[in-house]
Amino acid sequence: MTPGARSDEELAAAASRGSEEAFRELVERFERPVFSLALRIVRRPELAEELAQEAFVKAWRALGRFDPSRKFSSWLFKIAHNAALDALRRRGEPELSLDAPVGAGEEPRPLPADPAAENPLARATSRAAGRALATALAGLRAEYREILTLRFGEGLSYDEIAEVTGAPLGTVKVHLHRARHELARRMRELGWSPEEIGR
Repeated sequence: MTPGARSDEELAAAASRGSEEAFRELVERFERPVFSLALRIVRRPELAEELAQEAFVKAWRALGRFDPSRKFSSWLFKIAHNAALDALRRRGEPELSLDAPVGAGEEPRPLPADPAAENPLARATSRAAGRALATALAGLRAEYREILTLRFGEGLSYDEIAEVTGAPLGTVKVHLHRARHELARRMRELGWSPEEIGR
């Protein structure tokens, strides 16, 4: 957040009083993270896009019930989480294969390379690591993908993840521990060690 910029919670409070500009700023801040979370659950980009829009519509309508003493991102991610699960139930979606790519016939999307990488070898290594990481994530159980996204992609605390997913705190900790080990195992199978990824 840039100096002088309003916090998410301040924007949410202003939006609850009718400020469309404040809500528009929240949408700009969270459209990619909400889409990413939905995609981790449903594994279909076009459906994830619809669900992200649905989550923002639901959030706009429910702003009057938002408690500004809570973290806005957790509240919004819970709405997106529930919308994604509801959509799967509504559409009678079958369980997706854990080894299926993101969309039918698609390769997993590579994660962005580090823009600060200065030499071609570092950039190539970063892109290759990103592709391997996307492949490894795609093979995880849905709840593991989601919990890793919330913890490391969005920086949520254990308590906030429990709030978003509705899972007990102990389950969140166990799932995160198992997800990290499973992800590391899959990365090693793809020829990457944790030390190489962290470079």
